Amino acid sequence: MLTNGNVQHVVKHSMAYGFVLSQPFSFYVDAYPMLQNEVLEESTTLEYGQHSAAVRVLQHKLNKLSYYDKSIDGEFGVLTEHALKKLQHENDITVSGKADIITVNKIVTLEREKYLRPLKSIKSTFHPGDTGEEIKTIQKALHYFGYYKEEIDGIYGPMTDRALKAFQEDNGLEVEKEVNEKTIDAIYTAEPQTENKQPKEELEQSQQTEKSQETKSDTKKVEKTETQQSFNTSNLITNAKELVGTPYVWGGTSPSGFDCSGFIQYVFQSLGINVPRTVSDIWNMTKPVENLSIGDFVFYETYKAGPSHMGIYVGNGEFIHAGESRGVEVSSMDNSYWSEKYIGAKRVVIQK
Repeated sequence: MLTNGNVQHVVKHSMAYGFVLSQPFSFYVDAYPMLQNEVLEESTTLEYGQHSAAVRVLQHKLNKLSYYDKSIDGEFGVLTEHALKKLQHENDITVSGKADIITVNKIVTLEREKYLRPLKSIKSTFHPGDTGEEIKTIQKALHYFGYYKEEIDGIYGPMTDRALKAFQEDNGLEVEKEVNEKTIDAIYTAEPQTENKQPKEELEQSQQTEKSQETKSDTKKVEKTETQQSFNTSNLITNAKELVGTPYVWGGTSPSGFDCSGFIQYVFQSLGINVPRTVSDIWNMTKPVENLSIGDFVFYETYKAGPSHMGIYVGNGEFIHAGESRGVEVSSMDNSYWSEKYIGAKRVVIQK
């Protein structure tokens, strides 16, 4: 969850502030460009084959910059790689197809210019009730920084007025009943604090660490105690094992038949915990873990790139899942089939 000082400052006047501070990033990824910047800059190099919220943010920004027009699904595939290569080529960056620190900074810079440069042509003073394309330009700029969340309608109404006053207050300007050239210039020059200042040595080290964590053969993890989970894992596993033998049914969500994510959703609902319906959505809303604990999710890449199958870790190198061949069963993670397709483990984080 993003709760650092910069983000709190950006959205503290937003109606969505409480929502932002209490929800996983996947629920508000499309909200404010500056929040998206935080996610990209906290990630290491993004590249082909990865699947994450950060990849979804990358796709979103490439779409806004007219380099990518396909599904924003968080899967770094051929089309995302192609879009990145095109951006790199047009901006004299080494064409690698990877979102490294140089490429990410260029994307952030280009997007900032897209939102803010049109302000430079505005020389008028505006008052509540005014309308027009220049008001739209101001609304878009305020949206970039997280102050304006309503429809970009070109109407200087109460919400636009509120956003402008919040910006003036946060930036040490006199809070006025109008928007003048002084305020517009301040919006244009406002510092978004988007530069990634992580030292090169630390960045390279973190990239190596991340790659080692994602190695598919690394299925033997150190088990930790149940106290790490915020729900009763004993009840969870008991409820799950009671369903062993239930047949596999595509789209199934009940004891008469489950698919893999339907099984997960049903078992967690037995504890009063709601999880998304699809493997991809569960992957996006859960937290990566280095060391497996009982009750964690284990993900596999089976019929398509990215997570497409999952189960619940039950200890001793085993997981319970709804498989197509034998329905709900307990399988070994060391099994040659599953060990080759393993892509990582994640954990449900219950907000308190």
